[in-house]
Amino acid sequence: MHEFDDAVLRCFLKNQSQLFPEDVASNLEEAEAYLEECMAVVVDSISEVIEYFEDEGIDIAGQDEEEILDASEVFDVGDGRYLIVAG
Repeated sequence: MHEFDDAVLRCFLKNQSQLFPEDVASNLEEAEAYLEECMAVVVDSISEVIEYFEDEGIDIAGQDEEEILDASEVFDVGDGRYLIVAG
């Protein structure tokens, strides 16, 4: 089971529209339940975001870091960490 701290949950709540046309959560509890259900991950650096995509078999060849971080499923928590949500 994943544990998501308040900074991660708030980031997802605030920015969920970058991935979904409608909100999937309206409070911290709903956000946590959704992130657990879809097996979202929190990584500590850009290199870990790249490693995650490579491990998942997602083709990121030719993309620079900015393009990778602009992917709709990547959320910048704002403290150096990134939340990756599989839609």
